[in-house]
Amino acid sequence: MSHPEQTEEQVRAPKAAASSGRTAAWASLLGLLAGVLGLAPWLISGAKLPLQNMWESEARPEHMPLALLPLSQYELTTIVALVTVGGAAAGLAVRLWSPEHRRLATWCAVGGVLVVQIVAAVQSFTVLNQGLASGQMASIYFFGLLAGVILSLAASVEAVLLFASTSRVATTLGVGLMAIPFTSWVVEWVVGLVGYINVPPVVSTMAHWLPAILVGLALAWCGLRPRWRAVVWLVNLALLWFVPALFISVNYVLGSRVLAGDLEEMLLMSRQILTATLGPQGGAAPLVLLALVFGVVGVGVREVASRQRRQSALR
Repeated sequence: MSHPEQTEEQVRAPKAAASSGRTAAWASLLGLLAGVLGLAPWLISGAKLPLQNMWESEARPEHMPLALLPLSQYELTTIVALVTVGGAAAGLAVRLWSPEHRRLATWCAVGGVLVVQIVAAVQSFTVLNQGLASGQMASIYFFGLLAGVILSLAASVEAVLLFASTSRVATTLGVGLMAIPFTSWVVEWVVGLVGYINVPPVVSTMAHWLPAILVGLALAWCGLRPRWRAVVWLVNLALLWFVPALFISVNYVLGSRVLAGDLEEMLLMSRQILTATLGPQGGAAPLVLLALVFGVVGVGVREVASRQRRQSALR
């Protein structure tokens, strides 16, 4: 009596292994494609290493070597956007796919994304190291950029996990974290296609309001039931207030040649700019209000639609 049962298990095991193998292969491929998609705005622009203040020899922009990441103190927030959007895209692909072996698919997608991003980082830092002048400041610059890229890779992994999650709360939090980097990524597409000089003024206006729209739509999708989800609303609205100010502060301080090398003065200036940007004059309040309006209206629309469906089912 036990033989048929054992035979069935023996037949089932290879099928399960084959299914897991297919899932791993497809998820890895999704991760690879998502990693390339994240870097695409930079790649279509020509992927020339930005001009460096500490380059060993004089060079024009068109003579700079190929680099898969725009390594520069002026492009740190761009690097964050290119890397984290790749992770978010991989996680979203897994969520939409919803495979049977979800955990396996998620981590294989993480692996695929990291393969692309680590290869890009190694190639770019190799090129940077070969061209930088020698000296203590050049070393600080090199390892500072390296630390920033490593943190970006960690954020990319977190983006995969949040967007691949079955939890609406986790994915909504992912949208809150990614709204600003995604907007920067979209702007980089426009810049890569038309160049900095030819960017239409409307792009700046759209980039200003897009994060609030994304966060508001995510809040509407998340909903307010159970009531503890209100915490996610507060967190996302706080991120919408804080992250743009952080990006502005980082771009200003790291992009200032006057402060270059003076770490104490850079920290002081970053605190001052961050405080000013977070204040009433920073302009974040309309963004938070717009996101809140989108969220509340969206929840209201969903409630009305749900009530109408229930009434129709009772008729």
